Amino acid sequence: MEELDLKQLFKIFWNKRLHIISIVLVFLIIGSIYSFAFVKPKYKAYTTLVLAQSDVLATEGDKAQGITQTELTINQKLVPTYSELVKTNNVLREVIRELGLNVDEDELRKSVTVKLVEDTELIKITVTNKNAVDAKNIANKIAEIFSDRVKQIYKIDNVTIVDPAEEAEEPYNINHIKDLAIFMAIGLVVAIIYVLLANLLDTTVKSAEDIEKELGVSVLVSIPELREDNKIGKGGMY
Repeated sequence: MEELDLKQLFKIFWNKRLHIISIVLVFLIIGSIYSFAFVKPKYKAYTTLVLAQSDVLATEGDKAQGITQTELTINQKLVPTYSELVKTNNVLREVIRELGLNVDEDELRKSVTVKLVEDTELIKITVTNKNAVDAKNIANKIAEIFSDRVKQIYKIDNVTIVDPAEEAEEPYNINHIKDLAIFMAIGLVVAIIYVLLANLLDTTVKSAEDIEKELGVSVLVSIPELREDNKIGKGGMY
């Protein structure tokens, strides 16, 4: 019985194959228009900072030996605070002023992401922008001004730029193949749902098996449908 149901299901989809193909093609066209015309390219640039040196906290003997355990402990505690300090109005306002950006602090803040690298003293600042050069310049300027603010507030110089931001060659949010694959999958799902609903709502009898299944009686004889091309003559002879 299960094999018969699978065959019927396959037959249903096969009979509706043109509908399925049409629906999938429509979604592919919509996906192409969306991906190529409506998705605006955006670029990412990031810079990495490390908390590595404190001229104030270390003694002369400690400086000769490099970073002390005390410095490491203090730096680890400062990382969360520094991460919040990066996106303060004071820092962002200075970035806007020096770069001559036509945005406000809130809008710029939305394009800036600050991430702590787990179990390290590293801070990664990522900037997204529709212009690759602007993204790079903003990221580098934020790192520069942030470092200056740390010196002013904490009177220590323990922020070092490890990786300056570089200009992205390609937008991060454009992937035409992925977009088309997603829309194709959506179209296929919609087509399958359409076929199943159409078959569920269709109450017409399509075969003798349908009668036997619904009424529980055996079909003794069936009369085939008469088509025009089966007529022998125009006079009504068959």
